[in-house]
Amino acid sequence: MIRTLLLSALVAGAFSCGLPTHLPQLSRVVGGEEATPNSWPWQVSLQYSAYGQWRHTCGGSLVAKNWVLTAAHCISSSRTYRVVLGRHSLSTEEAGSLAVKVSKAVVHEKWNNNLAQGNDIALLKLATPVTLTDKIQLACLPPAGTILPNNYPCYVTGWGRLQTNGASPDILQQGLLLVVDYATCSSASWWGSSVKTTMVCAGGDGVTSSCNGDSGGPLNCRAADGKWQVHGVVSFGSSLGCNYYRKPSVFTRVSNYIDWINTVIANN
Repeated sequence: MIRTLLLSALVAGAFSCGLPTHLPQLSRVVGGEEATPNSWPWQVSLQYSAYGQWRHTCGGSLVAKNWVLTAAHCISSSRTYRVVLGRHSLSTEEAGSLAVKVSKAVVHEKWNNNLAQGNDIALLKLATPVTLTDKIQLACLPPAGTILPNNYPCYVTGWGRLQTNGASPDILQQGLLLVVDYATCSSASWWGSSVKTTMVCAGGDGVTSSCNGDSGGPLNCRAADGKWQVHGVVSFGSSLGCNYYRKPSVFTRVSNYIDWINTVIANN
């Protein structure tokens, strides 16, 4: 019943999940680039209030009309949050974009502020449900337990820094990342024991990765039916810096938490 309720929420309205109206321009080479405007319409900017201003802190994915999926480490009980949807440029009040207050944050009960222990996942309930448009659409989630094969192509998206200690972009960026299987990613010359089976690795070529400010955002992977599914939530990268060789970006594996997501949404 819970699974049915979430599925109904995802497909409600004229827009199907994972099928953007504005199609993304997909790279044929590895490297970050500006995204096509509104081509990742489930991508949100999570912002907090500080000194009378709203500041971008993390990304997230709209998974139901009033729920956003993000990372647990993005959330602090001392902050007031809002979610900005339908935006390409963070500095421009774009037509069709929305800013909605967060009414409730649900952090995974086994999250303990240790990224290497996993469970870096949270759901944010919006104060009001959003209306789906060509700029604001829902993410599809993968079937429970799905494991992507090695070298599967996916895209990380966000407004994170363009390089280690670099500037944060105003325009949404995308980067092609290839999945690194668990056996490789958890080997001693890669991430070792810091990576768990509840995570998914992608990248590690020393060219493209997630970076500060991308946390909580999606790892978008296209399924056989053509729909994009959010397989990962940006969790952590190397302390040596972004784009570090054999230190791929590490994501919370969404397919491990489908039952948790369904339960939270159904009970709140």
